[in-house]
Amino acid sequence: MSIGNSPEDERPFENEHVEADREEARPSIGRALQQARIAAGLTVDDVSSATRVRMNIVHAIEADDFSACGGDVYARGHIRTLAKAVHLDPEPLLAQYGDEHGGRPAPTPAAPLFEAERIRPERRGPNWTAAMVAAIVVVIGFVGFTMFQGDDGGNEANVAEGSTPSDSASPTTKSKKPADPKPEPSDSAIAAAPQDKVTVRVAAADGRSWIAAKDHNGRMIFDGVLKQGDTKTFQDSSKVQLVLGDAGAIDLFVNGKKIEENFQPGSVERLTYTKGDPEAG
Repeated sequence: MSIGNSPEDERPFENEHVEADREEARPSIGRALQQARIAAGLTVDDVSSATRVRMNIVHAIEADDFSACGGDVYARGHIRTLAKAVHLDPEPLLAQYGDEHGGRPAPTPAAPLFEAERIRPERRGPNWTAAMVAAIVVVIGFVGFTMFQGDDGGNEANVAEGSTPSDSASPTTKSKKPADPKPEPSDSAIAAAPQDKVTVRVAAADGRSWIAAKDHNGRMIFDGVLKQGDTKTFQDSSKVQLVLGDAGAIDLFVNGKKIEENFQPGSVERLTYTKGDPEAG
C-alpha cells in the first residue's frame, strides 16, 4: 500500500506552475507600451505631444508606476490613450491592469478624465450676470439723460434714421457672435494654392495612419488617425510640420503638387514644408 500522494493530488500544483510560467512570459504593461513605442520609432516627447499626457507620467507608466496618474480611472485612461498612440490594442492591457489592481472600477463620467493633464490655459465662461447688470445700468442712464434733456428733436432725428434710444443701447446687451471657423481648403483650392501661404494635403491612400500637424508657432493643429480613404488639409502663413505614423500609407500634396517620395510601409516620417516648397524642409 502506497502512502504517497496520488497523481490526481499533484495535478493542482502542476496547473499552478503552468499559470505562473504564463504570467512570467507576459511582459508588464509599461514594458509592452515602451516596446511598441520604440518599434514605432517614436520618442517619449513625440508620444507626449500627440496625446497631451505629460512626459513624467509617460515615463512613470513605462516603468509600471501608476501612482502619478491620480487613481485607477485616470490610469486606465492613460493606458488606453498611450496604447492607441503606439498602435497597440488597449483592451488586453486594460484587462491585465484589472487583474493586477483589483478589477474594473465603478463607472466615472468620461468628460473631465484628462482635463487635469492637458497642457492648455484655463478658459472661463463669460460672466452673464455682470454683463446684464452693466446693460441695465447703461439703459437706465440713457433714459434718464434723455428725459432730463427733453430733446424731442434729437429723438425725431433718431426715428428718421431708423433707430430709437432703446435700439442704440441694445448692442450692450448682446454678446458678440464668434466668427465662423474657416472651412477646410477644397481640392480646387489646393490646385490653386496661394503663394503667400503653405498648403499641405494628407491622404490615407493605402491604409490608416496616425497623423500629427503643427503650425509655424509649434502649436498642434491636428492629432489623430486617418482611415483609408480619408484626407486632411492644413494651411499656415509660413510653415506646416508633420509627423506621419505610417508614411507608406500616405499621399502628400504640397502647394498643389504631389510629393513623390518612396516612403516605406510602417516608417515614421517627420517633415516640414514652407512657402514655395514642394521639397521637405
